[in-house]
Amino acid sequence: MNRILQAVLLGISLVPVSGWAQYPVKPIKLIVPFSPSTPPDIAGRVIAQRLSVGLGQQMVVENRPGAGGTLGTAAAAKSPPDGYTVLLGSTGSLASSPSLYSNIGYDSRKSFAPISMIGVAPFVIVVNSSVQAASLKEFIELARAKPGQINYGRGSNGTPPHIIGEAFTKMTGLNLFHVPYNGSTASVTALIAGDVQIMIEQLALLQSQIRTGKFRPLAVASATRIPQLPEVPTAAEAGLPGYEWSAWTGLLAPRGTPGEIIGRLNSETVKSLATKEVRDILANQGVEPAGNTPEQFAAFIDVEIEKWSRAVKASGAKVD
Repeated sequence: MNRILQAVLLGISLVPVSGWAQYPVKPIKLIVPFSPSTPPDIAGRVIAQRLSVGLGQQMVVENRPGAGGTLGTAAAAKSPPDGYTVLLGSTGSLASSPSLYSNIGYDSRKSFAPISMIGVAPFVIVVNSSVQAASLKEFIELARAKPGQINYGRGSNGTPPHIIGEAFTKMTGLNLFHVPYNGSTASVTALIAGDVQIMIEQLALLQSQIRTGKFRPLAVASATRIPQLPEVPTAAEAGLPGYEWSAWTGLLAPRGTPGEIIGRLNSETVKSLATKEVRDILANQGVEPAGNTPEQFAAFIDVEIEKWSRAVKASGAKVD
């Protein structure tokens, strides 16, 4: 009996198993377009560790910071669509930067295949504890009485804290003196020292100083209160309706990555986000886990691009 007939009779296919069915067969690179120990990097490393277990291959984090996350994001967009390069996307690199940079080297919608969101972290409005304001309303009254005399600390030009800081001053009509720093960590240090009096940042960068009483949280820029700061009102509750801004992260692959691979990565990511270990670590960083489908993540990115585009235009910020 020849080999072909034998295979037919035994119901054994001679067609080779497709490459994606064996995926992954080697380590996967996760490009994090931000510096180590930053909030996006922490979220990325937590997921990478869990995915290494779920996929049976190590996911190696490669930090490629620069230009508000656009350098590493552009590198990911140009990588082979074979499932062995994954991007940690974020608010800045995918939603706000396209409106800030004239040529970033990628298209947030067309260059990537979304996999899943990781989490969402609302921004928090905080002041140095020496500021004589116990609420957002009191701070606004204080700032109006001292136009141009209160310093707002933020990261470098074009970063989300810059954009939402401009949105804050426009919505309140305040005249704050914006002081740019080389990164959010530096602006936090300035707030500790009292060089600036107010800033709006992610909870992960603020919570240790909030716990020690050096920073006073006035409001969270979210639709609902957050578990980490249950006594702190939302911006709407504090008298600033419509002021909702969050920092988010998610996984994406270069456009053209096979759908079966995207599906495998999505499944493992959602499983990882459902574990108590991962949820506890993210919660400690002020991040709410938010695993979803590739289609849902794509739709979310579309909405965020439009929202941040309007905010960037209103701020007048531009980076070349």
